[in-house]
Amino acid sequence: MTLPVGEALDWTPARRPEPTELRGSHALLRPVSPSDADPLYPLAHPPDGDPSIWTYLPSGPFESPEDLAGFLESARSSEDPLWFTLARLPDEAPLGMAAYQRIEPTHGVIEIGQLWYGPPLKRTTAATELIYLLARHAFDDLGYRRLEWKCDALNAASRRAAERYGFKFEGIFAQHMVVKGRNRDTAWFAIIDEDWPAIRAGFEAWLAPENFDQQGRQRRALHAL
Repeated sequence: MTLPVGEALDWTPARRPEPTELRGSHALLRPVSPSDADPLYPLAHPPDGDPSIWTYLPSGPFESPEDLAGFLESARSSEDPLWFTLARLPDEAPLGMAAYQRIEPTHGVIEIGQLWYGPPLKRTTAATELIYLLARHAFDDLGYRRLEWKCDALNAASRRAAERYGFKFEGIFAQHMVVKGRNRDTAWFAIIDEDWPAIRAGFEAWLAPENFDQQGRQRRALHAL
């Protein structure tokens, strides 16, 4: 009796990501630094920031910029998650954070996680380009087969973002985690390598200067491309 098995692969394991700078036309990712704490803290804490940023994240909020600096110091030495500070060009001021995590080069699987945008970065061209830069680096430079996006199933904004960026919804993992003393059902999304060329073309068409009018408004939506 012959049982079915998966297709044989001519497979070379992917490369592990390293601390590096990923620069686009509108956005920049760079390795985290404790010095980022002072500009990042007020974006995500009272009185002027958005503390809801931390609702679905395993870390934060922090008591002070010094506490955030301590977190960033430990994050700087971490290989998984591999943390980035997010910035908008041309000023390069820190406006958020993201990471590659659950990195499995042997299987070619990597996840975008720990993502948060300060208010000045939300709903900007740079915010979309940051995801494109992370995806392009994972697939085109490092050779991954699968890029994942996971979020609390109650996080409607993150689920909408995943689908806008081309991730395919794969289901809900019930009682997947305990985060900050609460149950978390996790929504799973992914892009696989065979789908990436079309998704990459959509990102690049959306980011092209001709897709924006003189007021900077998009002519065609990303999900349409």
